[in-house]
Amino acid sequence: MIRVKRLGSMMHRLTTTFAAVFVTGFVITGLGLERTNTVFKVFQFPPDKIPRVDGDTSDWEIVPSDYVIGTDQLVEDSGKHAAANPTNLDVRVRVGWVKGINRLYFLYEAFDDYWDFALPGLHNDTFEVVVDADMSGGPLIERWHPAKGIISPREAYFSFQSVHAQNYHIFTPAEGKDWCMFWGAAQWAKELPYANAVYKYNFKPGEGGKLVLEFWITPFDYAGAEGPGRAVESVLYENKIIGLCWAVIDYDNVNSGTTNNGFWNLSPKHTMYGNASELVPFKLMPLEPQFRKPLLAKWSFKVIDMDRRVVAFNDESEGIITAWKWDFGDGTTSTNQHPIHVYAEPGQYTVVLEVEGPSGTSRFSRVWDVTLK
Repeated sequence: MIRVKRLGSMMHRLTTTFAAVFVTGFVITGLGLERTNTVFKVFQFPPDKIPRVDGDTSDWEIVPSDYVIGTDQLVEDSGKHAAANPTNLDVRVRVGWVKGINRLYFLYEAFDDYWDFALPGLHNDTFEVVVDADMSGGPLIERWHPAKGIISPREAYFSFQSVHAQNYHIFTPAEGKDWCMFWGAAQWAKELPYANAVYKYNFKPGEGGKLVLEFWITPFDYAGAEGPGRAVESVLYENKIIGLCWAVIDYDNVNSGTTNNGFWNLSPKHTMYGNASELVPFKLMPLEPQFRKPLLAKWSFKVIDMDRRVVAFNDESEGIITAWKWDFGDGTTSTNQHPIHVYAEPGQYTVVLEVEGPSGTSRFSRVWDVTLK
């Protein structure tokens, strides 16, 4: 029998400092991350192919193989294993995002010869994810608070732990308990509407088999203990570099205390679980070529001065473009790419942008979005 569990989930973080990033191809320098000679990729799902969190992996079949991060990319940094053995533990992870939505989507597929998840506490096979989407860097747990010894442990925990970067200690699988331990006081961050998770498996504790874990989380620049009212979501956009990492903690001894059988880490630093400067760089990739239209008109606008009816228009079209034509809906036009227009009279306007390029033309209109009273 297949067991499917649906659980709430999410992600949280805080902005503190700005780190300069220099990207040349897929090499980053001058950044407080690990493995900066490699930038891992986050697949962009087209808006009509957003993965449904239901344990069905077919949504992920469009993700190319070079986005998959397997056990061969991990290091067992506790010294218990010299190399990966796929007959003992074999994992595959894919990460995705959708332009315009501040979520990270994960598909975690793992084979283990002994799944350990019978106990109600921390002792559980685990997929531990840490995210720092604004790359603020530095420690994120109370133990390494820079003012430790000056402020109280309580203040350090509630004002600091997982506030500017988040740690999700995800139980694989979680049976009879919450899907993850959010390592901090902002427990709201692992619940809907900020996250969701589903497992699919057909084994019992102590047996071997394959696990599918599908989930999404919301990264935060600030995720405080006081609740989501003051939280600041991390804004995700194309080509952004984020700090991200995970570890796989493997237990093969359900009745023997807390000793694990391996800590497999994407970072060379074991302490990445509490230090965002020890994560690795991931790039939010553009759409793969097969999902792009050769030419697509798109635009946005901002009312600069409502009293004077001054509106700034911003071209966001995609493809090779040689000409722009704006119709502002009041009888005037422009061929500038990013025009600023002053409307003579209040009103509700239909604004049209038509772009032209080697592949043809494309038009995009907004009906009454530009309303000036």
